Amino acid sequence: MTDVVNTISGESTEHNGKPVGPTGQTRSGMTADALRAAVSDHLLYSIARPPAVLTPEHYYRALSLAVRDRMQKRWMATTQDFLDLSSKVTCYLSAEFLMGPQLGNNLLNLGIEAEARQAMADLGQDLDVILDCEGEPGLGNGGLGRLAACYLDSLATLERPAIGYGIRYEFGIFKQEIQDGWQVEKTDNWLVRGNPWEIDKPDAAYTVNWGGHTETYEDVTGKFRVRWLPQRVLKGVSYDTPVQGYGVNTCNTLTLWSARAVESFALDAFNTGDFYKAVDEEVVSETVSKVLYPNDEPEAGKRLRLLQQYFFVTCSLQDILNIHLLRAHLPLSALPDKWAIQLNDTHPSIAVAELMRLLIDEHQLGWDEAWDLTVRTFGYTNHTLLPEALETWPLRIFGEALPRHLELIYEINDRFLAEVRAKFPDDEDRIRRMSLIGEDGGKTVRMAHLATVGSHAVNGVAALHSELLKASVLKDFYGMWPERFGNVTNGVTPRRFLALSNPGLRELLDDTIGTGWMTDLERLHGLEAFVDDPAFRQRWRDVKRANKSRLAEYVHTATGIELDPTWMFDVQVKRIHEYKRQHLMVLHIITLYHRLKNDPTLTIPPRVFIFGGKAAPGYFMAKRIIKLINAVGETVNADPQVNRFMRVVFLPNFNVKNAHLVYPAANLSEQISTAGKEASGTGNMKFMINGALTIGTLDGANVEIRQEAGAENFFLFGLTEGQVEKVKAEGYRPVDYIDADPELAAVLELIARGDFTHGDTEVLRPIVDNFVHHDSFLALADYRSYINCQDEVSKVWLDGEAWTRMSIRNTARSGKFSSDRAIAEYCDEIWGVGPMSVDLD
Repeated sequence: MTDVVNTISGESTEHNGKPVGPTGQTRSGMTADALRAAVSDHLLYSIARPPAVLTPEHYYRALSLAVRDRMQKRWMATTQDFLDLSSKVTCYLSAEFLMGPQLGNNLLNLGIEAEARQAMADLGQDLDVILDCEGEPGLGNGGLGRLAACYLDSLATLERPAIGYGIRYEFGIFKQEIQDGWQVEKTDNWLVRGNPWEIDKPDAAYTVNWGGHTETYEDVTGKFRVRWLPQRVLKGVSYDTPVQGYGVNTCNTLTLWSARAVESFALDAFNTGDFYKAVDEEVVSETVSKVLYPNDEPEAGKRLRLLQQYFFVTCSLQDILNIHLLRAHLPLSALPDKWAIQLNDTHPSIAVAELMRLLIDEHQLGWDEAWDLTVRTFGYTNHTLLPEALETWPLRIFGEALPRHLELIYEINDRFLAEVRAKFPDDEDRIRRMSLIGEDGGKTVRMAHLATVGSHAVNGVAALHSELLKASVLKDFYGMWPERFGNVTNGVTPRRFLALSNPGLRELLDDTIGTGWMTDLERLHGLEAFVDDPAFRQRWRDVKRANKSRLAEYVHTATGIELDPTWMFDVQVKRIHEYKRQHLMVLHIITLYHRLKNDPTLTIPPRVFIFGGKAAPGYFMAKRIIKLINAVGETVNADPQVNRFMRVVFLPNFNVKNAHLVYPAANLSEQISTAGKEASGTGNMKFMINGALTIGTLDGANVEIRQEAGAENFFLFGLTEGQVEKVKAEGYRPVDYIDADPELAAVLELIARGDFTHGDTEVLRPIVDNFVHHDSFLALADYRSYINCQDEVSKVWLDGEAWTRMSIRNTARSGKFSSDRAIAEYCDEIWGVGPMSVDLD
């Protein structure tokens, strides 16, 4: 191993004969020499492995620690400014933060990629191999968590003070394997080798009460008060991760809470031989932060999910109040002036009642003052129009778990409904619809209602979604407070999803329009001047071809399927759900299969169909859709008459890490959800900025993507949201569409008679029955429009120059979909959080 740098004496030292500067350079120097010395130091002092046993994994950890060192001074300077509360800080409360691998992203944001590559080469290592050693943090599931991560990146890059708050899940939702075409869930033990990016702070711990009962009393002034006497008490311990902005000193914080027992070891039980009881409290308490989204079908799962949500919310709010009162020494009356707390969907909605409890019970404020502070502090982002996703809790379970909060919610509800009655007298139907307590099918606590009532701002995440919110699920609340409602269309970070994941395109953009696009994505408009340049178009195609070859290698390793990078790559990667309609895309594949089998002389433009995504473990139909995809793929890929023109791939365990390969390689992006069901989508934006063309419905952010790209650069099909509602209102009968379309009938017959399941007619019968008798998301109503649109896609693909022009225009016009734009809107229009430059001196 190379010589170790003396980091103690403060003298200039040499590393393999090369000077690295005085003490501190090993910790903070940004040159290749300083990084090399830092990695050598960490291999010796942090990793503690002799040279003979070092592996790329050890180098990954050492380099990660060296990079974290370089973030540390920026992180501490930023944190000190937070503690002073000289500027307003936003706190983003989210059950998910799908951060993705951190090493490459931090090298990019610090501007030391080339230096790291040289340093590792000097140590005999390949940086790409080292980057591949990093696992996927199991802190999120899909778009909600990835959006939160993009927003943290943009907050730091825009120098807006921010803290993300969530849960440090010991295990992710699950690791997906495909066995015999079925999804199999395996434990996602992402922390098994540790996490070099986090720093545990056991002194930052807060108690969490659970269960029990309340009692009333009079305080010393004679005022009526309530105290909560819990059945259980646990604590949350802080794990902090730095979030470095691009090209700035600002380094914000992601704080994740891990559950612990207040007293983890019962010595008296151990001494009497009851060894299990000695650690029982620790085991029970740590269950709270064990796994992301435990199955909530059994009652025990519901209780655990509710506890998870309350756990991270109360720890976060206690931390905020601790900073505000004990470190900044500010009065509670200044809370909304110094903090903007955003509820990312309904998971953290209990924060409204919890902040009221803390202000009233713990800090002795009166109701009116506490409620004013609460409403002015909170904002709420709604991410769904699906009724089943608007979280509710059975009243009995909620009351047993959080008795004090149920009392507070009743009081909030009484006062709120009095306001409603005053504004809309004699409208009891409205009262029933708006109540925080639902009465249909058993009493429930409506968390979306609580978040809406307790926030000064409510926003959707795409223009269409925000309008539908006001017209449907939150219509009555919009009628009550129209001034509270707004829209912030989602965005994605161009640093990770273009610069980091698509280095070939990054180089082309830098050469063509300069480097400023990375923090001002609107500069991509400059590409339009090169659309008619043949040399530029050729370079564009070369980049895409290289990205497809890279993905093809990964697919072959992961699945054994060989792909031709000259074929069209047609991709749909997202959570498996009926409303996202992966099964509609399969119907197109079967349609082409049917045509090719019936006409041996037919040729079609060769196309690879790529799927990826996880189904919730308890979601029967979604897991059947995965089986359908793999069954059709197995048949298509093995048929020499068909596989000359088609291949089907299901990419297992889709995550941020392999998304780096997928988005840059796609030619066609499938965004085919039923109109009116997708809130926004962010995958559609990631595909667009990487030059994929979109085939889609007018749903979610597709509407704005089409507006930006131009209708001529977007493949549109399907019913509109209004037409969907009309079809349903008139009594949708899927069989009518089958009877009117012989090709559709033939396609469904192929599934029903077992052509893709070796003659087994039962395994996919639920899929066929769902199509024929239910089809809740109108796949068959959109089938013919979709197939015709796909035929048009094939025609355009045959004109390579036309396709390339459309691809360039999609990237050039994607500037709106940067998370920097979205975060600037949140900060300026909702949170009132301005930029704060961090001075390292």
